[in-house]
Amino acid sequence: MDWDDLRVFLELARAGSLSAAARSLRLSHATVGRRLAALESALGRSLMERRPEGYVLTDEGESVRALTEAMDERAQAIRRREGADTGLTGTVRLTMTQALADIFLIPRMGALRAANPGLDLEIIVDNRTLSLARREADLAIRLARPQRGDLVGRRLATLGYGLYAAPDAPDTLIAYDESMAELPEALWLDRHGGGRRVAFRSNSVQGQLAAAVAGFGTAFLPCMLADGVPGLERLPLSGPPLTREVWLLVHRDRREVPRVRAVIEHLVTVFTAERARLKGTAVAQ
Repeated sequence: MDWDDLRVFLELARAGSLSAAARSLRLSHATVGRRLAALESALGRSLMERRPEGYVLTDEGESVRALTEAMDERAQAIRRREGADTGLTGTVRLTMTQALADIFLIPRMGALRAANPGLDLEIIVDNRTLSLARREADLAIRLARPQRGDLVGRRLATLGYGLYAAPDAPDTLIAYDESMAELPEALWLDRHGGGRRVAFRSNSVQGQLAAAVAGFGTAFLPCMLADGVPGLERLPLSGPPLTREVWLLVHRDRREVPRVRAVIEHLVTVFTAERARLKGTAVAQ
């Protein structure tokens, strides 16, 4: 058997479709199909059935998947040890939301670069929960504590929210679209918005900020994003305050890698220094 065949089989089992597995592995559809066929030929048995809803594991496929998952976890554990003794050189991959990256964090990373010129930083702007175990990222900043997994979490700060509008803006709202309707801030505005018409929707918090400046109405925004923006006023809340916790996540096998540790320490310093701004207490309410 070829380990690459097993790796492709495992990704196909996880994704359920050739197209999704091919995108994840950066292979062609044909290569994924060929790898599966090679593995089934080597084992002399069928592992997956192709159905209208996608690829479904046979009973034998379920058994092989369980064994392959265990092999993959051990392979990933070896990969996570990479760089443990190389010092402050190499790349650290950090994933977070766009607003935190663009508006808050990236402008505050210069000191890390100056102190560690051999360290390269890759920031992945994504709301998805990228897998730290599979090295899709080394670190993640998320607005929720992890509920499971072999991750170490540290609370960095509390993110506060406020109502913001341009002077003389109409009595309408700016809100998230349906794809983000379950976010705590979207639910808050739905409950405490007074039933006002929503004049602008976006899945981008920066887009909502721009709409508020343009005079579309009132937006419920992170204080760290909207406080001090020219043309915006902070309004009294129409409901109880909302806060969300900012968490730094790292796989326990990566936290003592020197370059990862250096980034962790810098992030803790930055967020600690800016806690008042992040919570929204740095300016008058």
